Amino acid sequence: MPKLSVTVITRNEAADIGDALASASWADELIVVDSTSTDDTAAIARRYTDRVVVRDWPGYPAQKNYAASLASHDWILSLYADERVTPALAAEIQRTLRQDPHDKAFHIPRVTRHLGRWIRTTDWYPDPQLRLYDRRSARWTGRYVHESLSVDEGRVGRLRGELQHFAYRDIADHMETIDRYTTYAARQMHEDGRRAGWLQVAGHPPLAFLRNYLLKGGIGDGVPGLVISAMNAYYVFLKFAKLWELRTVETLHHEDTKTIE
Repeated sequence: MPKLSVTVITRNEAADIGDALASASWADELIVVDSTSTDDTAAIARRYTDRVVVRDWPGYPAQKNYAASLASHDWILSLYADERVTPALAAEIQRTLRQDPHDKAFHIPRVTRHLGRWIRTTDWYPDPQLRLYDRRSARWTGRYVHESLSVDEGRVGRLRGELQHFAYRDIADHMETIDRYTTYAARQMHEDGRRAGWLQVAGHPPLAFLRNYLLKGGIGDGVPGLVISAMNAYYVFLKFAKLWELRTVETLHHEDTKTIE
């Protein structure tokens, strides 16, 4: 059976890293690449593995590719500190690798715990994550946010076991994350030449809410489903509002420069 390395990239994850590594203790190797945490993340990680490296933050794709380059084995399971490998998923991964798969990467469904329940509605589920892969055929790509695994050759399969996600402590933490990630997303869209106007800023958020709450079943999750649907719509609003702002500031700066000249 091919051996498996589990990689985790971290920054100030002392509250979560122990549980994440414990959930993956069945793997052949655990590797943690820490981005100069100011808490006890690295020290806690060393209780579970001696493969802990501390280095400056170069961005999500570069850090994940670096972690994969440290692995002793070609099959990689990439995790975040706020994720947990369920026993069912662990058994399925081991069974899949034992069969010497032809697929070069596998999507894993992810379920998020928030507001006191597991959310299996809205855009949050099944939230397939391409995390189990053969590093000889795949690598991480992207810039600021939502990095993705690019598979050079071979098929991509799907697993059934769930990856558990403990994304937010509370609504305030959720809001802070939205603010941070929408800044990255807007910057990336701006650099890709995308623009936002009235239609994007005013039209897309209500459609996102209806998709999450009605089409994707958030209404069935009671108040948590309503809150998450609204927060997902707010994410869309803030992303396009920040994209509009970037374009507006750039235009004003260009006009000011021309005036000075």
